Amino acid sequence: MKAIRLSHIAIAAALVVGVSPNLAFAQDTVKQDVKNAGTDTKDATKDTGHAVSKGTEKAYHKTASGTKTAADKTADTTKTAAHKTSTTTKKTVDKVEGKPAPQ
Repeated sequence: MKAIRLSHIAIAAALVVGVSPNLAFAQDTVKQDVKNAGTDTKDATKDTGHAVSKGTEKAYHKTASGTKTAADKTADTTKTAAHKTSTTTKKTVDKVEGKPAPQ
């Protein structure tokens, strides 16, 4: 009976000694996994921030370009309208000058 108990104790001791380093290794692995997850999250956040910045910059430039184009077209249309109004007014004045005043 004592021989069986001794063998059980010897086997248990061997298992504890053999498993202990693996437990420590598992804890280190978990710690490193958490660190890696934190670093990955940080990098993803930076990438997202850069993408948003680029998108905002592009939108700003497109808006500025569109505004300039609209201003140029409005100025051209205003000049054309002013010219046509002036021409039409001159033609009307010329017609009126040639007629006698109404009584």
